[in-house]
Amino acid sequence: MDQDSPYLWQETPLILSAPISRLLGVNAFLKFENVHPSYSFKFRGMSLFVRETMKRKGRDVHFVTASGGNAGLAVACAAKAAEAKCTVFLPEGASKSTVELLKEQNADVAIAGKFYLEAFNAAKERAMMNENAVVVPAYDEPLLWEGHSSMITETFNQLKQWSVAEPDAICCSVGGGGLLAGIMVGCKKVQWDHVPLVALETMGSNCFHHSILLNSSGSSKFATELPSYVTKVHDEASKLDLAQFDSFHSRASGSLGASQPATGSVRMALEREGGIRCVTIPDELSMQSAVAFADDHKALVELACSTTLAAAYKPQLLDAVVPPRSDGRKRNIVFIVCGGFKVSLRELAEYEEVLRAEIERNVNGYWEVVLNDGQIVDVDYSLKQS
Repeated sequence: MDQDSPYLWQETPLILSAPISRLLGVNAFLKFENVHPSYSFKFRGMSLFVRETMKRKGRDVHFVTASGGNAGLAVACAAKAAEAKCTVFLPEGASKSTVELLKEQNADVAIAGKFYLEAFNAAKERAMMNENAVVVPAYDEPLLWEGHSSMITETFNQLKQWSVAEPDAICCSVGGGGLLAGIMVGCKKVQWDHVPLVALETMGSNCFHHSILLNSSGSSKFATELPSYVTKVHDEASKLDLAQFDSFHSRASGSLGASQPATGSVRMALEREGGIRCVTIPDELSMQSAVAFADDHKALVELACSTTLAAAYKPQLLDAVVPPRSDGRKRNIVFIVCGGFKVSLRELAEYEEVLRAEIERNVNGYWEVVLNDGQIVDVDYSLKQS
């Protein structure tokens, strides 16, 4: 790819979803970030990081990262596009398909340690041995956020074809907070800092939700009593308390499972004019959304992505976080379809079986969703036809 080009990504589609709009009674816009070469939004930030690093260090730079998820593949794709060297460190037990995907992008793959932290330490050690090596962070880096912010400047321009000046809310999933930070940076650029952002996570990997509450005046049990696998840590540099996860208890943790969120993302969220509306949902709700989205839009998304779409398929959930307008006009809601490669037809079939078994046990059952300071919203099992 031309190294003089300003960016390494291409504009992604924004579509008005007929089935979701009909189901919710809103104008539901989908920003398809799963069409990047690495299948996720992360290609934006990694592309910018690769390009800017090569401008400073030259073409001999060697990018080194540790990730068994979407960040690693995004680095590999960006490095290949820039014709640069790349090594991705994976912990033991990484799937064969992940290794193959990385090698298809000309990345060297190194297996080190049983856990991510051990793989990351091995990556840093390797980088110290090579003066041309640069360690690429997974999500906690302002340059990545700058790259991710481009999806909002694109959305700003794309909405004009529907004569929409600004959305009533933007929904996205949150892991370590890199995507959310990029969205907040982008909103500042287009003067959408007052637009509400809905940040969705799964129970058992919701470090951002807990971290926001640790720095707020929350009084509910959810806000004041952390799970046994979560520890409160204080970051002296930012003066923030953060929720540090010692283990994960969600099937979406392969992509959403950050041990703690980026301090910069938490700080921006706490100071943001439009605020952040935090939502924690059970895995089963993400599974149901992934299956429904595949039926409606003929696209596969992993659980980390379908977590966002839970608000797209449950009107009672969306109404709780983004209430109907007082003037009666339709709400304009943007859903960031962030993408991810960890999905297959086999997994979606498995989700359907899990859901069928649970619903058969209790046809009139419901899932508990936690909003903001611990407000519980009961979301019924049924999926209304769109």
